[in-house]
Amino acid sequence: MRLLKRVEFEAVYGASQRRSSPQFSVFFRAQTALPKEAFGRELPREDSFAKTLAASSASRFGISVKKALGGAVVRNRIKRRIREILRRNKTEIPTGWDIVIHPRSTVAQAAFAPLEAELVRLLRSIQNTGRSIGPKT
Repeated sequence: MRLLKRVEFEAVYGASQRRSSPQFSVFFRAQTALPKEAFGRELPREDSFAKTLAASSASRFGISVKKALGGAVVRNRIKRRIREILRRNKTEIPTGWDIVIHPRSTVAQAAFAPLEAELVRLLRSIQNTGRSIGPKT
């Protein structure tokens, strides 16, 4: 499943959890409720049923490639490579997260295998992060 709307991306950025590597920056947040598409409306955050289902649901991804990385052809190629990495490794990626991936400029020239290994390692590290809901006090 993909993050497509600006509001969804901003919600992930607002969670202020991030992991970085030489090739990627990954922003993430725990899914706190089911997407509206599941029931036609969003469930309240306090609903433990929604939290349980969100934790077991597939992670949603967004890919944001800056124009500074190249023209449309280069940016689309980067996005296709990242989507292919996600497709090939969906069983190894933790579930229940909203994730936004920012590739760095070196991704355009890098070989596929090292990119795949690095991104999967970075996404696995998210699993070790505690699922915090709401701001820490």
